[in-house]
Amino acid sequence: MTFDRKDYSNDELLRLYEGLLKPRMIEEKMLILLRQGKVSKWFSGIGQEAISVGSTLALHPDEYILPLHRNLGVFTCRQLPLDRLFAQWQGKKTGFTKGRDRSFHFGTNEHHIVGMISHLGPQLAVADGIALASVLDNEGKVTVVYSGDGGASEGDFHEGLNVAAVWQLPVIFIVENNGYGLSTPSNEQFRHGYFINKGPAYGIEAVQVDGNNVLEVYDTVRRLAEDLRQNPRPVLLEALTFRMRGHEEASGTKYVPQELFEEWGQKDPVENFERYLLEQGVLDEEAKQRYRRTIKDEIDEAWRVVFDTPEVTADTAEEVADMYRPFAAPDQAPALGAPTTEKRYVDAISDGLRQSMERYPELVLMGQDIAEYGGVFKVTDGFVQQFGKGRVRNTPLCESAIVGAGLGLSIRGKKAMVEMQFADFVTCGFNQIVNNLAKSHYRWGQNADVVVRMPTGAGSAAGPFHSQSNEAWFVHTPGLKVVYPSTPSDAKGLLAAAIEDPNPVIFFEHKLLYRSVSEPVPDEYYTVPIGKARLAREGADLSIITYGLGVHWATKLANEMQLDCDILDLRSLLPWDEDAVRATVEKTGRVIILHEDTLTGGIGGEIAAWIAEHCFTSLDAPVQRVASLDTAIPFAPALEQNFLAESRLRQCLEKLLAY
Repeated sequence: MTFDRKDYSNDELLRLYEGLLKPRMIEEKMLILLRQGKVSKWFSGIGQEAISVGSTLALHPDEYILPLHRNLGVFTCRQLPLDRLFAQWQGKKTGFTKGRDRSFHFGTNEHHIVGMISHLGPQLAVADGIALASVLDNEGKVTVVYSGDGGASEGDFHEGLNVAAVWQLPVIFIVENNGYGLSTPSNEQFRHGYFINKGPAYGIEAVQVDGNNVLEVYDTVRRLAEDLRQNPRPVLLEALTFRMRGHEEASGTKYVPQELFEEWGQKDPVENFERYLLEQGVLDEEAKQRYRRTIKDEIDEAWRVVFDTPEVTADTAEEVADMYRPFAAPDQAPALGAPTTEKRYVDAISDGLRQSMERYPELVLMGQDIAEYGGVFKVTDGFVQQFGKGRVRNTPLCESAIVGAGLGLSIRGKKAMVEMQFADFVTCGFNQIVNNLAKSHYRWGQNADVVVRMPTGAGSAAGPFHSQSNEAWFVHTPGLKVVYPSTPSDAKGLLAAAIEDPNPVIFFEHKLLYRSVSEPVPDEYYTVPIGKARLAREGADLSIITYGLGVHWATKLANEMQLDCDILDLRSLLPWDEDAVRATVEKTGRVIILHEDTLTGGIGGEIAAWIAEHCFTSLDAPVQRVASLDTAIPFAPALEQNFLAESRLRQCLEKLLAY
């Protein structure tokens, strides 16, 4: 292995040496503790330390890094207290996730690190969002994110690189090419040879380095970072290396030919650099031993602290509370007598979004065709002219990357609104929503200040892939808030409230309501509280609990049948208004829960179960559910009408009244 020190001082070389030595010695201690049964699991990075150490030390301390399993050197070079880092690995309360997640599944803004989730690829998009914030603020900062050669097979890898290329974001994508994805060799993972071959296809620069040569990694990343700070753009950096241990210790290494261990053992990054420094007189034997004693003492003391720390104990109230960033929404109801304008549902949403953009300069809008075109439903028509393309951003067709970028913007203190062109397409970004946005605050205290707007629903003969009602998927996910307004006034106020809220909000907008309903809507900025239902109609004989288009179905039929009934518009589905549901059940004693979604697994089942548990003595009849068929949504109008819940509502009402 050849080292070229260039103009680097002895102090800089020794800084690299210490950076290499600490994670190696921690790893060696971990292997001992594993054999002693004192730790349960470990993902070893032995043999790959030069990549983490060289790249981390090449950056400014306030530039973000997004590491993976085998990047211990990132954390040690950023000077995380070892006792807290080890406590994280042991699931102690003093760790970064309070015992809720393991190993490197955490972030720390103090040290400008955003750790991984087990799905690996989604972090590339988060890096895009962090870099986008730097570009918008003209900071001249670089972001580094890691991928393994196995994880690079995921679609998130493509989306992350493509978005960074299109938006010219200063991200260094480091691929640690160690030849294996767990046990699967590269020739069963991809056919492109080396990852640098991918760069030109994305229109970005691609560089390859010896990932075991810490000086080469350091010099390359330092040179690239200096350039990218002045000329923002992404770079793909491939680091050739080898994993000397198993994917994790329990998996072993029997699947790897022995000759590879012999070959790469000669390229050990720590031993080779140490030998070079000794040969050059930069390091002597006494200093070498001094470094080792100092690091060993630091490691041993940190483990002593951790082993003396009590095991975590569960506090249910704290566990539930930490799913969300605390937020006391201010009362911002419209002033009495405030001027109003007749607005359609779509216009009210556009008005609320525009006023939120004016109120929050840090708010960034992202979505397919939302800029000059104004979105397929024209919600953002004219926004580019008012707010500019920096804040109103057309995106490639890459829902996962854009939702992930929203989290990256949140990490940098910004707000993001992501428009799904149709709610059906959210499946392509599902992982980012339910595993990154929803769990981020619970895991390491980082809120996801992201609103995902979801044009949803049937009734326009659009078929199975443009008409689904998928709100129940997200109501099942702690950490999210789910909103579904039925009127223009509520749509404007709830959207403003969703954008104010620092937590992730999934905001459903029924497409059929966009241009079919209108009412006087206050012109001023106002909010409607999330989690509070609205009594849309008052009566005494029965209660219809519903939301979205169901409110209009119920109102129309109640008028036709001259029903004396409550119609409770939930408006918010997570959280939903238990007090309002209890009040209407106790008032009428007869309840129908109506929704457009399919019956099985729908929200109606949850609310019906809650009523049975908490309001049973108030019931005069069994709780009824009216929902759409348990099928996909058909295209032909006659089939669609038969599918929808509206076709069965009258029959259920008559049955309940006659009970």
